Amino acid sequence: MNTTVISKRINNLSLIELRGVNKVYGMGGAAMHALRDIDLRIDQGEFVAVMGPSGSGKSTCMNILGCLDTPTGGAYLFKGVDVGNLSRDQRALLRRNYLGFVFQGYNLLNRTSALENVELPLIYRGIPADERRMSALKALEAVGLKGWESHTPGELSGGQQQRVAIARAIVTAPKVLLADEPTGNLDSTHSREIMELLTSFNSERSITIVMVTHEPDMAAYARRIIRFFDGVIDLEKQKE
Repeated sequence: MNTTVISKRINNLSLIELRGVNKVYGMGGAAMHALRDIDLRIDQGEFVAVMGPSGSGKSTCMNILGCLDTPTGGAYLFKGVDVGNLSRDQRALLRRNYLGFVFQGYNLLNRTSALENVELPLIYRGIPADERRMSALKALEAVGLKGWESHTPGELSGGQQQRVAIARAIVTAPKVLLADEPTGNLDSTHSREIMELLTSFNSERSITIVMVTHEPDMAAYARRIIRFFDGVIDLEKQKE
């Protein structure tokens, strides 16, 4: 399947769907069922919080949604494209062009400026230097870091570092932002600031957000809460 076909199909069909997805690690008596027959649909523009105790399957599910892992059984469809039928290079292309990632640990390059950190995904896309600099400047301004472009992560607070990470995630204008415990290393004030920022990108740019969190007060920002337990979805709650 060439990239033109993928692009056309992604532009015309629904967003995310898991159909009977299973994930098993190990074999025989040592097999561990991380996911069991998961059915899940996430539509364009949703803000979904994924919760559950450690070992419940929520991180495995997120890894599958981010094309960082593949199901043992069932199907993952992204806008109608069966991701399981894509090659490794095609999955990397989907990840690069349609998904953004925000992690608990920021994952910034320590000796690199905020601007250069945000430019990094555009370098992988082969964007010319002037264009990617302009895009990175706009992304940093969008997260409230205008004037901080030349600062390295060591010169920024935890909240500012997470803002740089969010700018890096949105600089490619992704369809989906996958956030794994984005406030896990932050105090309550900075956590609220980050959640308000994510909420604004969801409402103003229609970026679909899927966020793993252990914190009910952070999950409350989402419009839908999905809770995993022992590899299955045991609760779905839609905000009225």
